[in-house]
Amino acid sequence: MIRAIILVILNMLPALAFQGQSRAQAESPRAAASREAPAAGSQEAPAAGSQEKSDPRQGRVETDPAKLAAPRTPAEVNVPLASAPVDTRTFIIGAEDVLTIRVWREPELSGQFMVRPDGRISLPLVNEVQAAGQTPEQLTGAIIQGLSKYMNHPQVTVAVAQVNSRKYYIQGEVTRPGAYPLVVPTTVLEALVNAGGFREFANTKKIIILRKGKERLQFNYKEVTKGKRTEQNILLQPGDQIIVN
Repeated sequence: MIRAIILVILNMLPALAFQGQSRAQAESPRAAASREAPAAGSQEAPAAGSQEKSDPRQGRVETDPAKLAAPRTPAEVNVPLASAPVDTRTFIIGAEDVLTIRVWREPELSGQFMVRPDGRISLPLVNEVQAAGQTPEQLTGAIIQGLSKYMNHPQVTVAVAQVNSRKYYIQGEVTRPGAYPLVVPTTVLEALVNAGGFREFANTKKIIILRKGKERLQFNYKEVTKGKRTEQNILLQPGDQIIVN
């Protein structure tokens, strides 16, 4: 009897095992889906949140006008000094000055021209024109006169794009030594301000202005800034060299 029962149980085991495997296979897709759903949600939500937080921040860094327009120190960027606008009625053109000449409706006659060491410029049609020693207004008249031989009522404008003929120089213990365009009347004190002031160990009582390589003029910064002996604060001339020891 016992042997019969054991034989029946052994015969039933393969069928029970097959049913268990079928149930496991039927449940595995649902279980996998249930496991993947939370994982997908947990990954997408932070990603979306982090994107929303990062985009505005990145935009501010790259496009904020206040930050882009913020002044930079000389160590960060070396910006060349721009020439001040000149008075076309009084400024005297010199050698190496760069002129912008425009002829209305004649682009082939317009452009930028550098004054040669001999004081002349070369223009189409007009050829050689004396520029040095004239004001921009006077040069405009000379060009109009030359073009009038080839066209009716030419309209010409002359502007000084860059001043190279009139410069003063600052060397020694100042923040920005170098050459500066002398476009407008400039005093010694104004020149020192343009150079960014003094360095730590500058001797501000014994500043020297060399003029034409021969004349030595004294300038005491402390006296002038206190209103004493203000006659030292002279107007600079082209070629003057300010030396701060």
